[in-house]
Amino acid sequence: MKITKLKEDISSEIATSFKNSIAIDTEATGLQIPERDKLSLIQICDEKGNVYIIQPNKKSYNAPNLVSVLENDRILKIGHFLRFDKSALEFFLKCKVKNIFDTKIASKIVRTYTDSHGLKNLVQEFCNKSLDKRQGSSDWNKDINELSEKQLEYAANDVVYLHKIKEDLEKMLIREKRMDIFKKCLVFLDTRVALDQNGFKFDIFEH
Repeated sequence: MKITKLKEDISSEIATSFKNSIAIDTEATGLQIPERDKLSLIQICDEKGNVYIIQPNKKSYNAPNLVSVLENDRILKIGHFLRFDKSALEFFLKCKVKNIFDTKIASKIVRTYTDSHGLKNLVQEFCNKSLDKRQGSSDWNKDINELSEKQLEYAANDVVYLHKIKEDLEKMLIREKRMDIFKKCLVFLDTRVALDQNGFKFDIFEH
């Protein structure tokens, strides 16, 4: 696994190297976005397993090359719990993340034999790897060059397995004839993010 650290944005060369799909994830100062916490890191993994960890400009969040990729509807963006990452990216980078595949939603729809739908569970089942999540509670807002190798590895592990997981979950969704309901959930995700950003973080459909 090759990890490349970048500040503010990806280069145009990297942006144009992405062809069919990328895996994406984010790290933040906390989970209360946008009302309290801020976007700290953006992780991308291409189809060849190259990982790019980008620290955005903390004042402007200006990243035109990255935004061009996120808004490119010909490139699939694979993420786990995109409800959070999509919200963070769209709010801070002022963009619209198009063409997505959420492995957490897919898992909940098709892996009905378990209640365990975390990334660690999916990596174990589909990749036969055990993720070390101990670095999760880190100060991701410090300078990217001050992050330890273990922290960078943790951030990279959140994206490097997603292509394989997506492929396996997609096969299951097709086999169980649940792809249609999955796609409808992805369409609704825009509304779910809008509800979150307006303070409606509870389930409005509950009695």
